[in-house]
Amino acid sequence: MTDFHFSCPIKVRYADLDAQGHVNNAAYFTYMEQARLDYMQALGVWREGDDFLSLGTILAEAGCTYKKPVLLGQTVTVWARVTRLGNKSFDFEYRLTVNGEEVATGRSVQVAYDHRTQQSVRVPDEWREKIRALENNPNL
Repeated sequence: MTDFHFSCPIKVRYADLDAQGHVNNAAYFTYMEQARLDYMQALGVWREGDDFLSLGTILAEAGCTYKKPVLLGQTVTVWARVTRLGNKSFDFEYRLTVNGEEVATGRSVQVAYDHRTQQSVRVPDEWREKIRALENNPNL
């Protein structure tokens, strides 16, 4: 997908469906959440087996625009990218596709967070460098 350098495939599960047989609106947020986790793991800033508190982010805001229904058995590819790096927060943008066709778009704001002190913190320089490299965007 143009301008997206990261994606993860998610197979639609029966549990994702609503009474009409479509993926329920809430499941899209779970798909985006999984893409965020996979993105952070791809960066190497959070590894499987790490303490969940070591991830150091909280979700401050999320939104989704639904464009087409998604059905059982389909695979949703969630494209994710960071579009803004602030002092203590950063923005993700998502494009969800099925067989190359856009079915939804989304966005979220993550806040760098020290769970032990329960305070927001500056986005670590290591994260900034790795995000800029993955996004091929030194201006982030």
